[in-house]
Amino acid sequence: AKDYELRQYETAKWISTVIRGEPQKEAMRQGFWKLFHYIQGKNEKEMKIDMTVPVTCLVKSGCADFKISFFVPYEHQDSPPQPTDSDVFIEERKAAAIFVRSFGGFASPEKYAEEAEVLSRILRNRGQPFHEDFFYTAGYDSPFKLFNRHNEVWYFKK
Repeated sequence: AKDYELRQYETAKWISTVIRGEPQKEAMRQGFWKLFHYIQGKNEKEMKIDMTVPVTCLVKSGCADFKISFFVPYEHQDSPPQPTDSDVFIEERKAAAIFVRSFGGFASPEKYAEEAEVLSRILRNRGQPFHEDFFYTAGYDSPFKLFNRHNEVWYFKK
C-alpha cells in the first residue's frame, strides 16, 4: 500500500533498557545513553560495537515505561557481549510481520503518536488485524542529520 508497508523481520537480538516514569523524550535520551555506553565498551568483553539503526522505542498505551533498543550488529548476533549495567539487557525478538509507516523530519513523541494513529486507522479501515495496545518508534538518523531524515512507526501483525 502506498501509505504503509508490511515487512517480515527475522528473529534477532537487540540490546535494550527500560526507562520508567519519565516522559518519552527524556526516556529516549536516558535510554540512548545507557545503550551507547554498552556499545562503547561497557560490557563484559569491554568490546566496542558499531552503532546500528534503527533505534527503537516500545510505546504501550497508558504506560509510562519505555523500552529503548539498539539492533545488535549481524557479526555479534550469535553471542553479543553481556552488559555490565544491570539496567541493560539482551533481548531476542521473534520473527514477526510488521506494518510500517515511514515519515521524514525531526520526530517528536507527539509526531510518532500522530503517525501511529494514522497507521492504526488505515489498518482498521482495511481490516488488517494488528496488536493495537503497543507500537514501536524507529529512528534511523543521528540528531546532527538535518535533511532527508527517516523515521517509522511499527505495529505487529496479528
